[in-house]
Amino acid sequence: MEALDALFAGPYGPLIIFALRIVDVSMSTVRILLAVRGYKVAVPIIGFFEVLVWVFAVGNAIRFLDSGWHLLGYAGGFATGNVVGLLIEERLAIGFATIRVVSTHAGVEMADALRNIGFGVTEFGGQGRDGRVEVVYTVCMRRDIERVVDEIERWDEQAFITVEEPRDIRWGWMQSAPRNRITPNAGMHRMMKRMSERLKGTARARRPAG
Repeated sequence: MEALDALFAGPYGPLIIFALRIVDVSMSTVRILLAVRGYKVAVPIIGFFEVLVWVFAVGNAIRFLDSGWHLLGYAGGFATGNVVGLLIEERLAIGFATIRVVSTHAGVEMADALRNIGFGVTEFGGQGRDGRVEVVYTVCMRRDIERVVDEIERWDEQAFITVEEPRDIRWGWMQSAPRNRITPNAGMHRMMKRMSERLKGTARARRPAG
C-alpha cells in the first residue's frame, strides 16, 4: 500500500489518474448509450467496473488536492474519456438503424438494389413540393449504415436520407436472404425453443408405456 501511495504521490501520479479517468468515463459513456438502447444485462456489469475504477481515481485525486498536476490529470482524463467512449461505441455499432430515403426518380430501382444485397425494403409513393416522390424505408444493423447509404447514393446522389435509431423492433425479418435472416430476439427465440423441446422430451420419457 505504501508503494502505491508513493506512486500516486510521484511524478507519474497525475498520468495514472488521467488514465484511470479515461477508463471510467469511457465506460460511463458506453453504459449510458447502451442503457438508452435497452441493454439490461450489459449496463449493470459495465456500471460495476466503472464505479470501481472511479472510486480509485477520485480517491487518489482528493488526496492530492494541493497538486495542480493531479487536478489537471483528473479533469483532462474526464474530457478525454468522453471522446474515447464515443469512439468505442461508434466502432461497436451495436443496435439497429432505420433509414428513410426520399427520391424524385430512382426509388423503385433503389429498393430492388437494396433487396438484392440482402436488406428488406418498403417502398411507397409520396407528394413533395415539386411533385411526386418515391419513399424507401429500410431497417438495418448500425454497422451496415454506410453500406446502405453508398448503395442509395449510387442510384440517386441527391436523395434525401434520414437515419434514426429505433428503441425496439418486434417481428419481421431483418434481411431477405434466408441464411442471413436476423430477428431482434433471435437468441431468446432459439433458447425458448430448445427449452420447449427438452420439456416435451422429458414428458414423453415419463409417460407410462401402453
